[in-house]
Amino acid sequence: MATDQPNAPRPVPPAVPPPGVIPPPPGHFPHYNGPVPPPGYPPPRQKGKGCLYAVIGTVATLFLMGACGVIVGATADSPSATPTTSHTPSAPKASSPRSMPSRTAKATTSKTAVVNGIGREYRDGKFAFTVTKVKKGVKRVGDEYFGSTAQGQYVLISVTVENIGDKARTFTAGNQTLYDTKGRKFDTDGGATVMMGDESKSFLEQINPGNSVDGILIFDVPRGIRLKALDLHDSVFSGGVTVPLGNR
Repeated sequence: MATDQPNAPRPVPPAVPPPGVIPPPPGHFPHYNGPVPPPGYPPPRQKGKGCLYAVIGTVATLFLMGACGVIVGATADSPSATPTTSHTPSAPKASSPRSMPSRTAKATTSKTAVVNGIGREYRDGKFAFTVTKVKKGVKRVGDEYFGSTAQGQYVLISVTVENIGDKARTFTAGNQTLYDTKGRKFDTDGGATVMMGDESKSFLEQINPGNSVDGILIFDVPRGIRLKALDLHDSVFSGGVTVPLGNR
């Protein structure tokens, strides 16, 4: 009969797996993740990864859809998407020769309107002048005893002189000048003016404010002359005013 040793270790009985758990094969110790399903059933799915994949797929789909929308919108808004038609300016129409004389006609009309100043009032200083008549071809002025004979011909210009100032002023024929179409200048004939006496009323004639006189300016000029203008002055120091005579 064997004697029991009090300090000898007792053998450990083998571990028995709980019900429903298949023991691993000998020598293999896998990581234990829970109970093993009975035969004939698929293993349980691990939670979390499926939802993550679904979220990632949804986000990627939305991103792709947004990118496509941006590209389509940019293409629609691009100026190149709308065809433009270039506009080539048409060549200006050639003006008809008939439209040109209008400006020339206006210029001619304006010149004609100012060529003859007879009957119009012109002012210089404190005098207002109006030429009323021009007479050419006069050979002699005065009477048979006291008169003057022209070297060429006398031109008698009748003019009304009005004092528009507030003081008495003296009008004299010596301040007035005649021009012909050749640009020649003629002074009044003082001797013939004196011979005409009171009829001329242009030799140192004093005119009070508001009054007017009808005088005659006498010029000794060559025959065949054409008269262009008459320069009238308030005094020898005034600027003067030009009265066109219509090239008569």
